[in-house]
Amino acid sequence: MDWSKSKTIFIIVFFILDMFLFSLYLNRHIEAQQVKVSGGKTIEARLKDDQITYNLLPTVETAPYISAKVTNFKEENFQLKNVQQATIEDSNKLIVTLKEPVKLRNIKEKSIFNEFIKNNVYKGSSYTVWKINEEERTAIFFQNFDDKTIYYNIHGIVTIYWNEDLEVTKYEQTMLSDFEEFEDEETLLPPYQVIQILYARDLLKPNSHIAEIKLGYSTLVQLTQTQVFVPTWKVRVVTAADSEEEYFVNAVDGKIIDVQSDLTVDEDETDELEQLKEIEEE
Repeated sequence: MDWSKSKTIFIIVFFILDMFLFSLYLNRHIEAQQVKVSGGKTIEARLKDDQITYNLLPTVETAPYISAKVTNFKEENFQLKNVQQATIEDSNKLIVTLKEPVKLRNIKEKSIFNEFIKNNVYKGSSYTVWKINEEERTAIFFQNFDDKTIYYNIHGIVTIYWNEDLEVTKYEQTMLSDFEEFEDEETLLPPYQVIQILYARDLLKPNSHIAEIKLGYSTLVQLTQTQVFVPTWKVRVVTAADSEEEYFVNAVDGKIIDVQSDLTVDEDETDELEQLKEIEEE
């Protein structure tokens, strides 16, 4: 094994080691919060006092890290339907203008969007609608792996555009491929512990309801051609004002993640990523 490839492995190993050590600290901190000290209340009592409620929590206990390759559409052997024009940007972004616009029957139903992408986009069944913006007439889809959503990775997104007649005229696509699971499964923080983390950070306001806690993946290491993903809890909260908020928590070490930062690559990291490009393409 050459030094360059060893360097890549060390980077990933140290990332995981750092998270493991942080998780030990975090677990002890949370356990301390659960005990009544000097007349203080447990987190369970505080949630009750603040009237913060939640639904039945999922029981997923373990999950692996996963990795994937950024798809190079110039090298991909694929066929498209109903295409007027198709261009490839930076090798990994496909931009398609439809020959015949496709009517959306009802933009209020997410199932309509999932039906469209399944029938009209290359490997569309591997994506699920994430956000619909009626004002801008766009919808964003995130790629899935093993029925789990990959949150906000710039290399696993489809965006569709429709006109005033609710007809889709264009879409843009990036895609991840060659998924692999790491050999060892990781023990995950239970959802109730995730609730405690958010409460301790003052992110759960009184009279709010935790409507959903769901396991997916977020980006851990973002190299030029290889992506590594960590199991991540998505928490959807309905506030007292009936607005929705979403939080993402690393399911292994408990860190709250700014997932939207994964939609861009930090320019300061460009030099290091380019040094690793040769390794990843072997």
